[in-house]
Amino acid sequence: MSSIPARGASASGPDSGLSDGELAARIAEGAGRILLGVRHGGLLDGALAGNAGDQLAQAWIGAALRRRRPHDAVLSEEAEDVGDRATNDRVWIIDPLDGTSEFRHGTDDWAVHVALTVDGRPTAAAVAIPARGELFRSDDIEGVGGPLTHRIAVSRFGGSYEAAHVANALGLQRVSIGSAGAKAMAVVRGDVDAYVHAGGQYEWDNCAPVGVCAAAGLHCSRLDGSEIVYNQRIPYMPDFVICRTEIADDVLSALRGVW
Repeated sequence: MSSIPARGASASGPDSGLSDGELAARIAEGAGRILLGVRHGGLLDGALAGNAGDQLAQAWIGAALRRRRPHDAVLSEEAEDVGDRATNDRVWIIDPLDGTSEFRHGTDDWAVHVALTVDGRPTAAAVAIPARGELFRSDDIEGVGGPLTHRIAVSRFGGSYEAAHVANALGLQRVSIGSAGAKAMAVVRGDVDAYVHAGGQYEWDNCAPVGVCAAAGLHCSRLDGSEIVYNQRIPYMPDFVICRTEIADDVLSALRGVW
């Protein structure tokens, strides 16, 4: 996915030579390294690890964006808004630690989300899954191919009624995966065919995953099939579906029966 140059960038300024896609990827990867450091040696665990991870990753990401994209607005789970999101067409949407519960408990399926939206649409996105050494970026990702797996990603807590309905209607095996980013990247990786979410999330929970998945050629929409648009005044994104294009019509048809 092509990047859009930052407003006000100059040849000698902080943005020189660094595309939006490269910046998103470097931030996601760097924050992931910080989070791995928080867990190093088992010195912190539980809530202490989660709190330290949230705070340290947010501080580093915030500083990096102030240095590299000082004119852009920022929406993050762990900090107050930076800039005026209502008037700035360029807004970074960040989750420094997606899957804090998984991080606290020492599992691998937590993620870092970094996305730039322009007029509400993700134009550059990166999702890091640091404990697996993985980095997915919208500007350098192959399309998802290969045979269907007939599997669907669901929450460790059982998943939503809507996801269960799709699984039953299409005969998909349910696979429990932790964070939203890890579920979405399982579709990109080809481990599952779909991720259906209902019941509430915020924009930072899914903006970067949707940006990466769309760049990989996957179907991404709200459960009613409408477009996903970010940077809303209230950043609540209650539902979406990410799936292989081969089954998108069948997934949406199944959802019409319950949504």
